[in-house]
Amino acid sequence: MRSRLLKVAAGVALAVAMVPAPAAQAAPISLNLDPVGELVENALPAPPKPQTKPAATSPRIAKRTTQPGVVSTALSSLGLTAQAAAAGTNGGAAPGAKATQKTLVLYDSTGPWAWLGEAYAVQTGNLVSHGSSYVMHPVGSYVAGEMSGYTGVIYIGSTYDEPIPVAFLDDVLAGSKPVLWMAHNIWQLTARAPSFATTYGWNWVQYDFGAATTVRYENTDLGRNALATPSGLMITSITNPAIASAPAIATGSAAGPINWATKAKNLTYIGEVPFSYVDHGDRYLAAADLISRVSNPTMVDRKRALVRIEDVGPDADPNELRAVADYLYAQKVPFSIAVYPRYENPLGADNNGVPEAANLNQKPQVMSALRYMTQRGGTILMHGYTHQFGKAVNPYDGRSGNDFEFYTAHVDANDSVIYDGPVPGDSAAWMQGRINSATNAFALAGFGKPAIFEPPHYAASAVDYQVIQQNFGKRYDRGLYFGGYCPGGACGTGTPQYDKIYGQYFPYLVRDVYGSVVAPEAVGNVEPEPFNNHPARLPADLVKTANQLKVVDDGVASFFYHPYLGTTYLQQTVAGLKGAGYSFVSVGTLMAG
Repeated sequence: MRSRLLKVAAGVALAVAMVPAPAAQAAPISLNLDPVGELVENALPAPPKPQTKPAATSPRIAKRTTQPGVVSTALSSLGLTAQAAAAGTNGGAAPGAKATQKTLVLYDSTGPWAWLGEAYAVQTGNLVSHGSSYVMHPVGSYVAGEMSGYTGVIYIGSTYDEPIPVAFLDDVLAGSKPVLWMAHNIWQLTARAPSFATTYGWNWVQYDFGAATTVRYENTDLGRNALATPSGLMITSITNPAIASAPAIATGSAAGPINWATKAKNLTYIGEVPFSYVDHGDRYLAAADLISRVSNPTMVDRKRALVRIEDVGPDADPNELRAVADYLYAQKVPFSIAVYPRYENPLGADNNGVPEAANLNQKPQVMSALRYMTQRGGTILMHGYTHQFGKAVNPYDGRSGNDFEFYTAHVDANDSVIYDGPVPGDSAAWMQGRINSATNAFALAGFGKPAIFEPPHYAASAVDYQVIQQNFGKRYDRGLYFGGYCPGGACGTGTPQYDKIYGQYFPYLVRDVYGSVVAPEAVGNVEPEPFNNHPARLPADLVKTANQLKVVDDGVASFFYHPYLGTTYLQQTVAGLKGAGYSFVSVGTLMAG
């Protein structure tokens, strides 16, 4: 009997460190995150609750007495550009990005919540890569005129009253470059320019902590998790509609409609950090679109879809595989197949305690079905080696397709999956050995090494991700990231902190901070029954998410599907996505840009 366990990372997401925000900004903040917090969607915690109404002036800056002038774009070869590059990391662009664009990502780095600033910057950089390359570093190391070397700037204000260099404020006010500003410290910018409201046609008012749980963007309602409301949403007031507009409106609060995003001239402002407590169809999608408009304002708006057939191993039912392939082929839908080439059941789950094991080449009918699938438009991905770890219950029963392979986890008393850390013995050599073993197993079955990797349950250590990048350069998943990996913005130079873990799904093709090109999966999967505190998701839920995803230029409605569910749910999902205006392409076509 096959176990039909929910794919752990499917619900939306991934492991995170759940940290309760303190009751007030000045309260001591505990960062005791051992063990890692519960798997609750993509819930990066939000910054601590700010003051309702920040001070109108800041002791760190002085108001300008004149309007800002034009910043020179002339940079010496030994000047500002070199300084900026030394302060951060050069993030590569995804295929299809605009080669002439380059974006500057700035973030807060002081105080006990500094790790969140880095985490938010990582998520921003990942999204920016869809449109351009980028440099990422703390705002505190910004130097005068630096933004003139870029085509756009994004600043994430996660620390209340972060010391922001006056040079950055002045360069923003100069208006020569598009700037996307998120959350805190907008009051430092307005205090620097006494005529800000006149020039930009809007001003901030105060934070709202009400239940603004819907954000309308591009005529589409997006969700805003109630867990995000205690961290505040800045209310803005548009004083001159001829100059300023609100691309997105938040509703549900007793304060009435709130400008979730406000735009005027070169400046777009989002009144919160949109990376905390992210769900399917979330306001995160509006942020992802606004980010891509900075990184590449001329983005082509394609509506493409992907489907991935999940958890296929030597234990798969060949008839189910052929039925799926026949349906998709008849619909002219290319697809990918996530394959682990060795089956392990060391504890004999559902087999009277008798261990089982088999390589793919020992299952000729499954091999034949896989070849049949490739002839019908399927692309095989490497989905780990065994999709489980040794004889461990990790976290279910030790069986391939159910358990984690590259990360440890357990199910707690609340029926939530808890991510514990890298597996014992994790190293670059160990990971390389797993990839080599999988490659050999594919070869014995007559298949070449797949070109794309998908970590089981979307989970691996930072070291594992680096080895995946070296071997493949391409993944098809939702990324898992760790605090401390990008100190000062220089990704890969720090020590990953596995007690500060967060996941991210992508609405479009990106190149993430590990350097890999990542095909997105933002729609989820069909799961008829609730599991591990994740609700059931039926085809109608996936289609709803795909319709919300349409607010993102060049968005990809990508979902995965387990063949043991038959084809009825698959037919409903494919038909629904086509009806929503999406065209299915192969993962190879998408990854080419």
